[in-house]
Amino acid sequence: MANPFAKFLTHFEKGHVLFREGEDGEDMYIIQSGRVAIKKKVKDGDTTLAVLEKGDFFGEMVILERAPRSATAEVVEPGDLIVINGETFGEMIKANPEIAVRMMRKQSIRLRETNKQLEMVMEGKGGAPAPAPATEARAAAAPTSGTVTAQARAYFISPSTGNVFPVLSGDALIGRFDSVTGTSPEVDLTKEDQSRNISRRHARIVQKDGKFFVAEEIGTMNGTFLNGKKMANGVLTPISDGDELTLCRLVLNFKIPK
Repeated sequence: MANPFAKFLTHFEKGHVLFREGEDGEDMYIIQSGRVAIKKKVKDGDTTLAVLEKGDFFGEMVILERAPRSATAEVVEPGDLIVINGETFGEMIKANPEIAVRMMRKQSIRLRETNKQLEMVMEGKGGAPAPAPATEARAAAAPTSGTVTAQARAYFISPSTGNVFPVLSGDALIGRFDSVTGTSPEVDLTKEDQSRNISRRHARIVQKDGKFFVAEEIGTMNGTFLNGKKMANGVLTPISDGDELTLCRLVLNFKIPK
C-alpha cells in the first residue's frame, strides 16, 4: 500500500537543524524514522528536553499560534520526516479528527508536567527540570514466561517470541515507552515492537464484573484487530481466553489464569 504521506516526506541527515529557538516558521513535523532532539537555551548553553522518535510530532505550535519557535530541533539520527505547512495541516485535521485528539492529549501532558515543575519550585525544590530520557534504555524489560506472578489477572503471550506480558490491574494501558514523558504503559511492548509500529498508548484492557474488555485508545493510528476483525476506536469490546489481539502487525494471544 502506498504511503499517503509520501509527497510530504523529506530525508534529513544527522546534525541537521530543522529550526532554532526564537525563529519564525511555517511547518510542523511528524517523524517516520530516525530521532530528533528538542533543545532549549539555558544559562550555560543548550539542554536537551527530549529526544523524539517514530510517531512523534513537533513544531505544531507555530501553526496554531503563529508564534516564534520555543525550542531548537536537531536531527540526531538520520531519518524521514513528514513536513506539513498550515494549509496541509488544516486539510489533515478535517480528514482525520483523531490527529486533533492526539495533539490535545500532548498539550494536556505538557500542561500537567509544567504544573508539577511549578509545584516543585513553590516548595523550594527549584532548579532546571530533568530532561526526558534520550533513548528507550530506561524502558521496562519485556517480561518472559517466568515472570508472570500469581497477582496477574490475565496475560498476553507473543507467539513469535514466547514472551509473556501480565495484566496486573483492572485497567491497564497497552503500548510502548514514551520518551517524551518518560512513562511506560502497564503492558509494555517496547522491546517486542522493535519496528515501533504500535502507538505508545495503543489500547486498554479493562476488567469489569469478572469479564475482560479491550478498547483501542483514541488517537491510535495503525489499527487494532481482535480475532482478525478491526476494532472501533474507543469502544470497549469483550475479549475471552484464547482470543488473538493484533496491534498493527504485532500478534498477541490472550490468556486468563485458570
